[in-house]
Amino acid sequence: MDRTIRVTGKGVLQRTPDMVRIRIDLHDTDKEYAKALERSLRHAEEVKQAFSDLEFQKSDLKTLSFRVDTEYESYQDETDHVWKQRLLGYRAVHVLKVEFARDPDRLGRVLHMIQRLPAEPEFQLEYFLRDAEAAKAELLSEAVKDSRRKAAVLADAAGVKLGEILNIDYSFGTIEFVSRPMNKMAMPTMAAGMAMEEDRLSFDIDPDDIRVEDTVTVIWEIL
Repeated sequence: MDRTIRVTGKGVLQRTPDMVRIRIDLHDTDKEYAKALERSLRHAEEVKQAFSDLEFQKSDLKTLSFRVDTEYESYQDETDHVWKQRLLGYRAVHVLKVEFARDPDRLGRVLHMIQRLPAEPEFQLEYFLRDAEAAKAELLSEAVKDSRRKAAVLADAAGVKLGEILNIDYSFGTIEFVSRPMNKMAMPTMAAGMAMEEDRLSFDIDPDDIRVEDTVTVIWEIL
């Protein structure tokens, strides 16, 4: 019978976010496909120009998705009283994102600019870590160290010694080093509750530190 000990270690990491991500959702509708598409492209260009005016590079603004959907409504036919659908028009949805180093003043200027856009887009604000991969590596290292500490305590209590590591079991999963202080909302709604200055929104938010956990299971030989 193999003499082994199996211990799961937990790593916990807490970091202050150093980057900002803004997702911008443009929605344009029209009864004609071509007009909905044209309006969407025009509003996207207005967004790009507005960011350019704030000294962003064209490459800073990325498209996450773009699509044109059909919109229908249900109605009851007056003749046969059967429920049917009829085409209302087309809805173009263009989702963009921009990322930059955390800076309350720059963020305030960006939000004020978005608030003035004719398209009145929805937006979502996120804070995240620039070097997420290094943070993930540190998190896993802490989990392994925690497993070793626990295994050493158990081995000492049982009067045995730890031998070589026989196996490390880790289920890779998605770990997000992201803080989302605001859900998607329309800029006019947000701006209504914020102090306005001549060239920017007075915006000062202190997001929570990002706290993540992960586990690693290690099997040691015991002597």
